[in-house]
Amino acid sequence: MAPLYVALLHYPVYDKNRRVVTTAVTHLDIHDIARSACTFGVRRFYVVTPVPALRELSARILAHWGSEWGASYNATRKDALALVGLTEDLDQTIVDVERDSGEPPMLLVTSARTEHPTIGWAELRRLRAEAERPLLLLFGTGWGLTEEVIGRADHRIPAVPGTGEYNHLSVRGAAAIILDRMCGRQEGPQEAHP
Repeated sequence: MAPLYVALLHYPVYDKNRRVVTTAVTHLDIHDIARSACTFGVRRFYVVTPVPALRELSARILAHWGSEWGASYNATRKDALALVGLTEDLDQTIVDVERDSGEPPMLLVTSARTEHPTIGWAELRRLRAEAERPLLLLFGTGWGLTEEVIGRADHRIPAVPGTGEYNHLSVRGAAAIILDRMCGRQEGPQEAHP
C-alpha cells in the first residue's frame, strides 16, 4: 500500500474573483482534517502557508494540544494532531514527503471545479494498493487551487458532487468524504460513487 500524505494549501489559491491570494489558516481545518487523516491512515497532514505568523500560530495550536493542558484533556486529538506538519510551500512539502518515504510523491488534486477527472475512485484505490511511490493529495482553501498547481498533478480526482447546483463544501467536509472514498472500508459495489 502506497503511503498517503495530505496537504492543505493556503497559497497559491483563488479568491472568489479568481485572483491568486494567500488565505488564513483556521484552527478548525487543522483539527478536523487531522482527525480525518488519522482515521483513514494518512501518514502526514501538511498545513502549507508562506506566512510565518500563520505557521507560528499553527505551531502554538499544535503545542497546546500536543504537550500542554490540551494533551491530557483530549488524548485522541493529540494523536491526530501529531500527524500535522507545517511547511512554507508545495515544493518544500514535496521534499519533506520524499525525505520521509524515500521516493518523490505522485500529486493528486481535487477541486469542486474538476470537470474531467483523470482517475476514478476504484482506479484510485487500486493505484494506492499497487503504487510504489507515495501519494500526496492536495486540497486548496479559498476558492480552490490555482490552475498552475492543478497542472502539476499526476491525477485529478473527481469532485464531490451535491444533489443540486450548490457545490461549495468546506474543505474539512470535502477532505473527510474524499478520504473515505479513497481509504474507507468498501461495502457493496466497488464503484458506488460517480
